[in-house]
Amino acid sequence: MLPPELPPLPALTHAEGELIDRYLDVVDLLGRINPARHADTYQGLRAAQALVAKAALLRDALELMHRRGETELHAPTLARALRVLDGERRTARVTMPADTDS
Repeated sequence: MLPPELPPLPALTHAEGELIDRYLDVVDLLGRINPARHADTYQGLRAAQALVAKAALLRDALELMHRRGETELHAPTLARALRVLDGERRTARVTMPADTDS
């Protein structure tokens, strides 16, 4: 059985697509570093090392948009794109897990 088809991505400029991709790269690495969710220091170390390069790519994507005159982010459209790309689950890994000790 095939999984349900995802909704289509909203129309994005190339620069907006690059911004979303680089943002999710950084979020994924931050989720791997989150000490409240993982006990493996080596995994966190490797993710932290990779974060430097990915953060620079995110900066470059934003810088390119700014240089091109794209000074406003269209948050509702970008949020839709993030949802289609599983951004809610991916960003949840960066936050604190629910307290289960209660």
